[in-house]
Amino acid sequence: MEQERYNNLKLGEKGAIISIIAYICLSAIKLWIGNTANSEALRADGLNNATDIVASIAVLIGLRLSQKPADRDHPYGHWKAETVASLIASFIMMAVGIQVLIGAISSVFSGQHESPDLISAWTGIFCAIVMYFVYRYNKRLAVRINSQAVMATAKDNLSDAWVSVGAVIGIVGAQFGLPWLDPLTAVLVGFLICKTAWDIFRDASHHLTDGFDEDTIRAYRTTVQQVYGVKGVKDIRARNYGSNTVVDIVILVKSNLDIRLAHDISDQVEHELKQVHGVYDVHVHIEPN
Repeated sequence: MEQERYNNLKLGEKGAIISIIAYICLSAIKLWIGNTANSEALRADGLNNATDIVASIAVLIGLRLSQKPADRDHPYGHWKAETVASLIASFIMMAVGIQVLIGAISSVFSGQHESPDLISAWTGIFCAIVMYFVYRYNKRLAVRINSQAVMATAKDNLSDAWVSVGAVIGIVGAQFGLPWLDPLTAVLVGFLICKTAWDIFRDASHHLTDGFDEDTIRAYRTTVQQVYGVKGVKDIRARNYGSNTVVDIVILVKSNLDIRLAHDISDQVEHELKQVHGVYDVHVHIEPN
């Protein structure tokens, strides 16, 4: 089971590498066309993809560090490196989002607007389609291997696709006598970058501070209460190590129960949580009722 999880991390590297390659190619195209076609929105989109390269590299490094086995300094392993990578990626994205916002707002109020060349719109459409397919690939991979970092990358991919669509809208609008719409769209691009960064930061910080979904806890409780011999669940807590879940649970059993039977019930509780919910590790404490 543990080896399978390490193998999943290696699979997750493929998603990060594909994102890096896509971002390098698309950011170069957008920045070049954006400058030659005089499109503020496309330039902002290109800057966004340039930072995504760094963010994806951070995710790749985090996935590789997570594969290191447990040692004296990290007896629970290095799983949380994956979550730290997502956190770093959110910082990078937020910094660039703010930079794009400042530049775009300055352009809106400068009063000097020219309609960008229509080739910038076709470039945006092409890039949006490419990023959508990268998103679909990474989302399927994230669900398959249950990776928080790869899912964060997939969310970023989808955000980038929408950002490109927004840039196209601004560019096309500028062709109809509304040249200020292009820099205004760049402002919206900046906001979208910041929102995606905030969402990733919120999820990563929630995991790192041992936050856990209450509905999932209730589902764990329901599963354990259905195990034969369990009279009740006194306490249950869970936390995440990267994409792995560790559960601490206190169950109630009959006070006159033989210690071997109590141990068998404990093993069954552990088995059910791992089998039904994919929990990585379970610590069961038994109390008489």
